[in-house]
Amino acid sequence: MAGPVDARISPTKVNDLATSKPIEWFEKHVISTVPSRYPGAGRRVYPGFVQISAFMSMNVERHLKSHVEMLGMLTRGDSEADYKFKRDFYDEYYAVLDIPAEFYLETVRSVFQEFDLARGVATYQGERVEPRALKRTALLTVEGDRDDICAVGQTLAAHDLCTSVPPARRQHHLQAGVGHYGVFSGSRWQNEIYPKVRYFIVANS
Repeated sequence: MAGPVDARISPTKVNDLATSKPIEWFEKHVISTVPSRYPGAGRRVYPGFVQISAFMSMNVERHLKSHVEMLGMLTRGDSEADYKFKRDFYDEYYAVLDIPAEFYLETVRSVFQEFDLARGVATYQGERVEPRALKRTALLTVEGDRDDICAVGQTLAAHDLCTSVPPARRQHHLQAGVGHYGVFSGSRWQNEIYPKVRYFIVANS
């Protein structure tokens, strides 16, 4: 679901940034050490506040407009339900965790710079990862047509790698009207994507 199986396809701004800088740049500029007054002191992490800054900067105008609308709802005394809907969205949107530096840097290098899985050179515990060895499972991929982080086609690429999964046990869903976050959360997820995921699991169990 909205995962960059092959980030070479229709590169987004995120992909362009990853390939425009060496991995040392990311280690120097986005990795921080947890201060002594917090749990996990001394750990090297990709901080949550940096993640939020990156997310927000990709759609600054949209987020500013949304916050102005929320302020208007409060000052006008609009329906609490309308305001709560937007507030709950941002409560969840802002709920990020620090990511261990090792995991973040490995992901940037392997997924977004060297495309290990797509190129067939990914390894786990010293052994080559072979997606074509999958035969008895089923494969469902889901993408959002407005995703500006993981572009359309990057997740669909899983079908080109898992060639031994029978065609009858494969399916791809392109969800209209959602970006990256909307694939996992919100009304489109609840009403359109989740039912398809649930049905696919039941049908292939």
